[in-house]
Amino acid sequence: MIKSVGIIGWRGMVGSVLLKRMQEENDFSKIIPHFFSTSQSGQDGPIINNTLFKNLKDAYNINLLQEMDIIITCQGSSYTEKVYPQLRNKNWKGYWIDAASTLRMENDSIIVLDPVNLNIINNALDKGIKTFVGGNCTVSLMLMALGGLFSNNLIDWISVSTYQAASGAGSRHVIELLKQMGSLYNVVSEQLLDKSYSVLDIEKKVTRASRNKNFPLENFSVPLAASLIPWIDIEMKNGQSREEWKGQAETNKILNLKKNILIDGTCVRISSIRCHSQSFLIKLKKDISLENIKKMIVNHNQWVNVVPNNMKETLCNLTPSAVTGTLKIPIGRLRKLNIGNKYLSAFTVGDQLLWGAAEPLRRMLNLLVDI
Repeated sequence: MIKSVGIIGWRGMVGSVLLKRMQEENDFSKIIPHFFSTSQSGQDGPIINNTLFKNLKDAYNINLLQEMDIIITCQGSSYTEKVYPQLRNKNWKGYWIDAASTLRMENDSIIVLDPVNLNIINNALDKGIKTFVGGNCTVSLMLMALGGLFSNNLIDWISVSTYQAASGAGSRHVIELLKQMGSLYNVVSEQLLDKSYSVLDIEKKVTRASRNKNFPLENFSVPLAASLIPWIDIEMKNGQSREEWKGQAETNKILNLKKNILIDGTCVRISSIRCHSQSFLIKLKKDISLENIKKMIVNHNQWVNVVPNNMKETLCNLTPSAVTGTLKIPIGRLRKLNIGNKYLSAFTVGDQLLWGAAEPLRRMLNLLVDI
């Protein structure tokens, strides 16, 4: 029987990407979609395949939500925290698919990334689990890139440095970054055309402008344009940021490992608009040739590809500008480090709005539709 699916948070960045992907893959032909809104119920909804969905439903109406076989939400943690307990307390037996982090580490939820943990998802479905949550963006992208090494039980530990795009913080942050960039350009636009000005003179004006009290800082609180922010999410008691804590915690839950793989590092916000990049130092459990490592990586899933470790192909294929808007997961800079043959270097880039957010949710929806 075709399932009724409630869709919430479809206007935001992740939700918009989700709808786009669902249209591209003709997913709407397999479901009866119902569009909800937290603030504009009764108004017109999206246009899907040239059809306008009118009369948005109230996303806080528990009775309406209870009528859904499946709910998929990209509305955020606050919505999940308020609505999810009410639905379950009303004995709703439907499937909940969520982009927010709220339920990720709960015992009765599964973090979904089917190219990596389809067997775990299927086992959970057999056991009657009803809650499926998308993982942290960098964790999902790491597992897509290194899945071949994880599945072959080759990883002892990983030290990671992330370089995360502004859009990972939200749409308002992207707008603020662009305002910061525009503000800096406006300060020196005339000097850029005047060859008598030295680069150092221009740099001084840019730096002075970024420190001005009128510089756009409402969302990031510090400059990101022409700078970076070496902290993402809240502070943990052990000195990690929460984003750094997720690396180990979520990876081991996604893989359902009995013995944790140690993963730690530093998460950094950079001024790219879209796509997260990651640099890995990997301690392998045994010495294995680079050629075998590459084969394991490319054989794991159809989206990952190895970029040859040379300057030209790295610059052309291993950057956010090359990957944005695609499902590709390039991984490169693969080499053994001087500190030992069991130490591997790697660098990867992925679109955090696709494999890092919307795509695992879309694919989970399709798994449920086919039940």
